[in-house]
Amino acid sequence: MHPSASFSATIRVRLEDHPGTFAKLATAIGDAGGSLGAIDVVRVEQGQKIRDVTVMAEDDQHLERIVDAVRAVGGIEVEAVSDRTFLMHLGGKIEVTPRFPLKTRDDLSMAYTPGVGRVSKAIHEDPEKIWSLTVKRNTVAVVSDGTAVLGLGDIGPGGALPVMEGKAVLFKEFAGVDAFPICLDTTDPDEIVDAVAAIAPVFGGINLEDISAPRCFEIEERLKERLDIPVFHDDQHGTAVVCLAALINALRVVDKKIEDVRIVTTGVGAAGIAVAKVLLAAGAREVIGCDQHGAVYVGRDHLNPAKAAFAEITNPRREQGTADELLEGADVYIGLSVPGAIAIDGIRRMADRAIVFALANPIPEVFPEDVAGLAEVVATGRSDYPNQINNVLAFPGIFRGALDVRARDIDESMKVAAAHAIASTITEEELSPDYVVPSVFNRAVAPAVAAAVAAAAEQAGLARRRAPAQQPV
Repeated sequence: MHPSASFSATIRVRLEDHPGTFAKLATAIGDAGGSLGAIDVVRVEQGQKIRDVTVMAEDDQHLERIVDAVRAVGGIEVEAVSDRTFLMHLGGKIEVTPRFPLKTRDDLSMAYTPGVGRVSKAIHEDPEKIWSLTVKRNTVAVVSDGTAVLGLGDIGPGGALPVMEGKAVLFKEFAGVDAFPICLDTTDPDEIVDAVAAIAPVFGGINLEDISAPRCFEIEERLKERLDIPVFHDDQHGTAVVCLAALINALRVVDKKIEDVRIVTTGVGAAGIAVAKVLLAAGAREVIGCDQHGAVYVGRDHLNPAKAAFAEITNPRREQGTADELLEGADVYIGLSVPGAIAIDGIRRMADRAIVFALANPIPEVFPEDVAGLAEVVATGRSDYPNQINNVLAFPGIFRGALDVRARDIDESMKVAAAHAIASTITEEELSPDYVVPSVFNRAVAPAVAAAVAAAAEQAGLARRRAPAQQPV
């Protein structure tokens, strides 16, 4: 692991003001394995300096060890330790800001009573006007029950809220979409479906997030049937879209075609099933999924309804065996499972110019350095290695495009279009084994995805209007 800003702190220290004191501080941080960042002088007092020193660590325990090491240095007093990640979350990360000033009696009479009554009546008489006269046209609900949050598992709706807030920040920052976190205090699918349906009039789309499998499949499908706005479970489809985008470019690097390659996956949960479906929609013919019992095939024991349906569309030759055995001659491995799901020897048996996407997070199925020389293109879900598969490349632009045409749904053709749009932001000159996925900060990605998704929605007959010439922000 590497020091990361997600485990960083600002340590306020009081140092004796004589040569060598700060050098001892810096040495203590380095010896503890910390990364020294910003150094700021807060104030100078007689014979002493007060400094704020920013350090980065690998995890919580490492950060505590660094602080303890600083405390042990003679001539230095630790006055305070401020966790920078927690500071960012103080008071939450989002707020509601009015679009128009409210400074006069006239402003009030138009924004609220009595003027607003005329607008409400207009919507009542013509329900379609809700799209032009309210926030619905640019608003997405980010909905979770807190049962599958990051790698933390079932931590409840309160624990999920900071993550959903973060998702709302990403929607706004990258696509100008106003998203709001909705964390539900129930895990009952019936209650979740009813709750989301009840609030749906406010929103132009529903982003489901961190809901455990297999419940997430049922909840999404029932909401898609019940609502006339897009319902998109990002843990499934966002991952699938970015994975396909990376594979499109990786295949360009190794000069292979998606319809010709043998693809083996591990993990047949929400993301694994969605990835397989979008690969098939994009033209893949041979996708073999494996779980802890080995290959998934029609008639196998230990198949829940979701896996049974998955078996019907994958593994066309009904092959059996472990993931390592099935990697023999495979062109592509995609891991959406757990560390150690495959062995290095399994990768060694793959075809020449192999592609490996080890996406378990934070610890991948195999580390890139362990398969160096065995695979030509390697991707992970981590930001400290090349080719990070990150959903933020997909969901802001996908919803932007869907909202722009007031789409009724997001189908497979729109997801495939989004993947090709992401892939296209990397030019032939830029493309390399270490660069098949654009940076999450590439501002060309979301507009490209939005345009592609809007066009695909129109072609699929899912759009209620044509995309505007200039997309709103």
